[in-house]
This record gives sequence, C-alpha cells and structure tokens, in this order.
Amino acid sequence: MNDDVLLRMENISKSFPGVQALSNVSLEVRTGEILGLVGENGAGKSTLMKILSGVYQMDSGQLALEGKPIRIQNPHHAQALGISIIYQEFNLMPNLTVMENIFIGREPERLFFVDWGRLRQETRQLLDRLGVSPSPNAVVRDLSVAEQQMVEIAKALSVKARVIIMDEPTSALTDTEVQTLFATMLELKRQGISMIFISHRLEEVLAVCDRIAVLRDGRHVATLAAAAATEDQIIRLMVGRALGEYFHKEEAAQLGEDVVLEVRGLSRTGTKLDPSAIVLDNVSFKLRRGEILGLAGLVGSGRTEVARTIFGADPRDSGEIYVNGRLADIRSPVDAINHGIGFVPEDRKEQGLILNLAVRENMTLASLDHMTRRGFVRLAEERQQVQEYIDRLQIRTPSMEQRVLNLSGGNQQKVVIAKWLLLKPKILIMDEPTRGIDVGAKSEIYDLMRHLAESGVGIIMISSELPEVLAMSDRVLCMCEGGVSAILDRNEATPERVMRYCTVNYGQTVEGVQAP
Repeated sequence: MNDDVLLRMENISKSFPGVQALSNVSLEVRTGEILGLVGENGAGKSTLMKILSGVYQMDSGQLALEGKPIRIQNPHHAQALGISIIYQEFNLMPNLTVMENIFIGREPERLFFVDWGRLRQETRQLLDRLGVSPSPNAVVRDLSVAEQQMVEIAKALSVKARVIIMDEPTSALTDTEVQTLFATMLELKRQGISMIFISHRLEEVLAVCDRIAVLRDGRHVATLAAAAATEDQIIRLMVGRALGEYFHKEEAAQLGEDVVLEVRGLSRTGTKLDPSAIVLDNVSFKLRRGEILGLAGLVGSGRTEVARTIFGADPRDSGEIYVNGRLADIRSPVDAINHGIGFVPEDRKEQGLILNLAVRENMTLASLDHMTRRGFVRLAEERQQVQEYIDRLQIRTPSMEQRVLNLSGGNQQKVVIAKWLLLKPKILIMDEPTRGIDVGAKSEIYDLMRHLAESGVGIIMISSELPEVLAMSDRVLCMCEGGVSAILDRNEATPERVMRYCTVNYGQTVEGVQAP
C-alpha cells in the first residue's frame, strides 16, 4: 500500500436544522488503499460521502486532492476530479444496455452519430479490466445484482475515477458474489485506485480494508490498521459497548402449547423466470405465543416466500393457515392484518415506507381506519399515538413531520416497526429486521423484539446472519430448497447443525430432523 495521501479532509463540519451532522472531521485516503468507514446510522458517514461526491456543501473545513485545495461544487465536478460514488441503490437505467449505461451522455461519436463499434470496444475493455463477463450489449434489467454492481464500477472507471466510494456494496450479494467483489476491489487497488468502503458487516471491513476509520455522533474518533483491529474494538469505538452486549435475549422461557399460528402444507410452484420451479414445498410449522421462531436458510431457500405467503402478499397453490386455532382465509395483506398479523418486509424503502411522506404519515398508514371518524382522521389522537411510539422506540427525528427520506436507516426501520405496533398485532413477521443498520440500532431492535415476545406476541424472524438467529430464537426452523429440513430447539441449534440442515435436500432422510 502506498503511504502517499491522495485525498485529505480537514475539520469538515456540516449541520442541518436541529442536527449537527459532522463536527471537525479529519480523514486521509491514501493512494491505492481501501479505507473502511464505519459508524452507527446517524454517525455522519453518508453526510461526509455526500460532501465528497458534491451532493452537499460543507459549512466549514478544507478538502485537498494530491495536496491541492479543492471545493467540490456538484456531482459532475466530483467526477471530473476523479471521485465517484456507488450507492446501495444503483443508479442504472434498466432498459438500456451495459454499454449505454456506462457511457450515457458521453458516447463516442463519428460524424455526429454514436460510434457503436468504439462504444462496444471501450466497454469490453473496462469489463475485462474488472475481470467480469457480461456482454456490452446485455440489457441491465437481465443482469444479476452482482453484475449490475460491476456495471456501476465500470461506469466509475470510465470517468477515470481515482477514488471510488462504495456504500454498502455487499448488502444484496451472496457469499460467492461478495468474494468476487472483493477480488475486483483488490485488483483495482493493485492498479492504484483508492476506495472508501462503507459497510455494517465488520467481518467484511476487516477482511478487505487496509485501514478503518470510525465515526461516532458526527466526529472522527479513531483510524485503525485493519490487520491489528478486532470487531469488539471497533464496536466499542462506534457505540461504547462490546460485541457481547449486542444480544439481550434471555434463555428461552418455558413456552406453553398456546399456538397463535399454524401453517400446514404450504406449497407453491412457479416463478416469472421458471413456471416449473418449486418455490414452497409442503411447509408446515407452529408458532407459539411469546415465541421468537427464527427462519434460517440460504438465498433461494424460500424463507421470504413463506413470510409473504402467510401475509397474503404472494399466492399459494395449496396449504392452510390457522390463527389461534381457527382456519384463516388469508388471500391479501388486508386479510392478514384483520387476523392480527403484521409484516416488517426485507426491503424497507421499496415495501415498507413511502419515503417522501412524514414520519407521522408512514407510522399511521396501516391503522388510519382506527383513527377515523365519519371519514375524518382524529388528528389529536393520531399525533398522540405517533409521539408515544417515537418515544417508546427512541426514533431520532427532529419532529414527526420530518420526511422519512431524511432519517438514518436504523430510524427508518423503527418507523416501519412502529407502523405495525400501532395495530397491536398478535403475530409479527420480521424479514431481515436489522439489515443495513448499525450495531447500536440492532441492539435496540433486539430489545424491542424481546419485550414484544414477553408481552405475548409471536414473532417469526428471518435473518441471513446466523449469530443473530441463534442468539434471538427460541427455536430455529431450517429451510432448504423450499421445504423445512429441521426445527431445532434453542439448545440444539449450533452453527454447524443449522448450516447442515440449510444445505441438505430436505426430502432426504436427515438424522435429527424433528417433525413440525
């Protein structure tokens, strides 16, 4: 790694109405290094990166590129200086080809027309530089998430980026795709390109970064050499508490046989891409009152499909759902809500929130019927209940009229959860409840889940993080290829056993499988 400083940030400050987002932050990015940037949601990471990419203007401070002072005016100016950012939500046009996306607005011309041959050749050179195989002529919507990410990186290289900012680039990737991305990042580093890598997955930050900068409450608290750092050390710097304090789930209480939800023989065949694919195959299980039932499985195992089917968001070919011992005809989310079922979806921004609406409006979307009299919303009651849950969930917002778009990821997730808690559900399905949020917000959501379970709410928790599943669940339901391969009690669920059941064909005889 070269010790030459490419980009220097000195005493950067930025405030918004009622919020000091950054306070005298100083960081350095060296030539050809991968700098990890970590911190809780609201620590200032996104604000700092938006200043670097020209979206925001800093209130005070200095920026220098190769020792020369700069003042980034806008995103186009940032790109011209060689600073590119790849957001968690890609900035691609799905109906255009790979080469059109990479060179949009900058297509090579010949006699006033697009030189398609040269465009294709230059795109192929960029993709070869990354070691990836999509055709320049491929339509972006037909690519996998990982391939679309490579298109974003190629787009950054096409404007001769010297610093590439990657914001949560692994959040939607499989383990294999993550390793491919890391290999690409290391190749770019070898070519002398610097990267700022933002992630809540500390094991990934430690694996791929050279140094790790920690922000807390808008301030830079430390920069560590990744080779000598530990997860526990980073977490203490981020939030002031240790790794072992993430989870507060007590040893499972003696749960009775009071079943609040029973699923029998849930089956479905067919996807948009493959009408014959088995999506769900005879899924059966029970959820008891006050229980946290963890659903574990690899990508494509059917976990989310089970949740969406129970909630009526996806159809089923066969199977029955019982709520409190009675057959429930759930064919739509409205049916599920009427049976006391809430659903925190995997993608909060696309499925859980209306980003341009206020916190208040988002929180009461599902419960407006209960606050309406003769066609009018009882505003005083609405505001009173919203404030109660803002306080209860410790949602950090200047006011209930703040647009959800402006909240951190952890606070957005709390708004989604509050929306369902206002309905006082008896069953709450939580799909990846802590994805993309910092460790502090995770701890708060774990506490909330524990209190809900203690109050008698039955919780189904889907998570790709095995330590989370093992720590929070009373029982673990393992899924593989659309079916249930095992249901393990808390004291039987070891990482090795759970992974074995998540990777074996459930239709085969597996030692230790418990009948639902």
